Amino acid sequence: QVQLVESGGGLVQAGGSLRLSCAASGRTFSRYAMAWFRQAPGKAREFVAHIARSSGDTYYADSVKGRFTISRDNAKNTVYLQMNSLKPEDTAVYYCAATSQLVLTTIRGRYDYWGQGTQVTVSS
Repeated sequence: QVQLVESGGGLVQAGGSLRLSCAASGRTFSRYAMAWFRQAPGKAREFVAHIARSSGDTYYADSVKGRFTISRDNAKNTVYLQMNSLKPEDTAVYYCAATSQLVLTTIRGRYDYWGQGTQVTVSS
């Protein structure tokens, strides 16, 4: 079992930055690939970024590439999402997720554990 708790959301003006954190319980954090998803009102939850268990390999949705950076600190059982140059269309609830699958995936259903989400609101 892995429990995930996100933090760091808030209200920011367009062009601003936020850093989200996701703290994981348990001693097996390094065995999970981690990802961030987001869900805007009235829309489906969508993939944002993911990071491999220990290699540091990352992959991003086209909509955030070059603006967002995912990272992890296995010693602290934490994954981060640094968000720069934020746009109003980035407004959503952001969720972190963990998967035990070896192959990185953008498919929501292949993630085993989810956090409760943190709200990010970008004003124009």
